[in-house]
Order: sequence, then structure tokens, then C-alpha cells
Amino acid sequence: MKKAHLSADLIAAAVICLVLAYGLARRSSAQVPSNSARLKIANGTATPLELSAADLKGMPRTTLKTVNPHGQKPEVYEGVAIQQLLHRVGVPDGENMRGAVLSSYVVAEASDGYRVVFSLAELDPGILDSEVIVADTMDGAPLDEKHGPFQLVVPHDKRAARWVRMLKSLTVSQAGK
Repeated sequence: MKKAHLSADLIAAAVICLVLAYGLARRSSAQVPSNSARLKIANGTATPLELSAADLKGMPRTTLKTVNPHGQKPEVYEGVAIQQLLHRVGVPDGENMRGAVLSSYVVAEASDGYRVVFSLAELDPGILDSEVIVADTMDGAPLDEKHGPFQLVVPHDKRAARWVRMLKSLTVSQAGK
């Protein structure tokens, strides 16, 4: 009888180990491989800027604690302020944002074709406290394949409709051109 009880305990322990191992394997495979991740940023130039996940990791980082309207729980995102990325492709900011530049807009596009639009002014912290970032981590872990490798986090929007997941590009254009 003791032998049968011991076998049942060993079987139960083995099943638990297998379940845990399967869960860890699924979690790690669900994360987006960072070595292939690219973000394209264009500002009407012939050659858009392409940044890898490593490039973004090497830039000044911003951490945001916010509540994703879809999840209703606090989340901590880390990434790069969108204004810094736009600055890298020559978009004026702060006091230099005047005149015709104020009619410019940014189209953020996901790998599944989803697109949203922002006026350039609403992304400039010199005009509006928007705090929009291109995130690559949430709660200290890389974004999973459903959200990453990059996600636009727009903390002051009441709905998460412009929280572009699977972000692949940011394109700056000017209205009327």
C-alpha cells in the first residue's frame, strides 16, 4: 500500500513539473524575438530611419505607470518617448514647432495594418503633456507577440484605441501636401 501511495505522489509531482515546464516554454516562445524587431520612422525623406530593439534599448528610457483601459489594472511600461524618435528624423519640437509644422501629423501603423493618426503638436511635450512612448517592455518583461515587439502607449487617452500594438512604423506627413 505504501508503495502505491508513493507512486501516486511521484506521478503527481511529475505532472506538476511537466505543466510548469510547458507554461515556461509557452511564455518564452510567445515573446517576440528582439533581434528581428525593426521600427521604421519616416519624415518625407527618401531614406527612413530603421531602429532595432537594441537601438531603442540604447536610447534614453521612459517609464510609465498607467492603467490600460482594456485591462483595468495598473501596468508599468518602459520605452522611448515618441518625441525623441521623431526628433531623430528631423521633426522640430518645443519652441521650434511653429507655422506650417503645426499642420503635420503622424500615422502610426501596426504589422496587421491597423493605423491611427496624431497631430504632431499633440505629441510634443512643449505643447501638451501627452507622455506617449514606444514601449518594448511591460511590467519588466518584453512585450508578448500579441502586443510587441513595440507598442504605442498613450496614457492620457480615455480609450486604448490609439495604443497601437505590434507597431511597425511612424510616418510624418503634412496636411495639404
